Amino acid sequence: MTKYPFAMVELPGERSSTKPRSKGLTMMVDWGVPMARQKDLLSMTAPYLDLAKIAVGTSRLYDEEYLRDKLRLYTEYQVRPFLGGQFQEYVFATQGFAALAPFLDEAKRVGFEVVEISDNVVPLTPEERKAQIALAIDHGLTVIGEIGSKSEKNAATTLIAQGRDCVEAGAELVIVEGAELVEGGQPKEALLAELRGGLDISRTLFELPGPWIKGVTLSDIHDLKKFLVREFGPDVNIANVMPDDVLETEALRVGLGVVGTARSAEAAE
Repeated sequence: MTKYPFAMVELPGERSSTKPRSKGLTMMVDWGVPMARQKDLLSMTAPYLDLAKIAVGTSRLYDEEYLRDKLRLYTEYQVRPFLGGQFQEYVFATQGFAALAPFLDEAKRVGFEVVEISDNVVPLTPEERKAQIALAIDHGLTVIGEIGSKSEKNAATTLIAQGRDCVEAGAELVIVEGAELVEGGQPKEALLAELRGGLDISRTLFELPGPWIKGVTLSDIHDLKKFLVREFGPDVNIANVMPDDVLETEALRVGLGVVGTARSAEAAE
């Protein structure tokens, strides 16, 4: 049994602490973490990590056995790896819908059990989104549906409709594209409030934007993460956490940082 130090510091009881979790999920984005580092990272952070996205089309660049071993290592630590959705967007855009069946067969063959279906670069109609989700499920894969765009700013009603389409088609979880959630460096509070009322939050992950999005700084990313924890509580589902930030993210969740200080200050008033 794991023994943790500083037991006199109580952690919030509302934080889900046992895996597999059904809420309070943390998803890490893997842009090409070498396996030696991956193993070190998981040995320390696996209790706080639930999902790992093999980003964009990087899966195409691995030696096949290396990729298989990488996926197995995540699974050994009870972290679910999944194929990033922009890879499927690329295949759909360049080869059409007919290419998706062999693509999904290949994903299954090399060891993926979960795939992301998104349209944050290549737009999908509701019918196309549902058809792609159904196709992946027919190929024995679990689906995470991503909603929103990296370049277009959508209204909450559009994002809610996309999320419901994903769930109705059989997606297990929905991820909200991070570029939709910030503007001018600030969290879009009104949009997030509408999403909270229109989506099943227990099945929704809020993605952190990254510096690959024009105008987004590291402080913007941290501000959104702190806002999400303050507004939705320690069991909010957070996606696109960087490998070096997994432990820091858990510290925010349980109040061992700025969020905790803010709560204490509010309670004292």
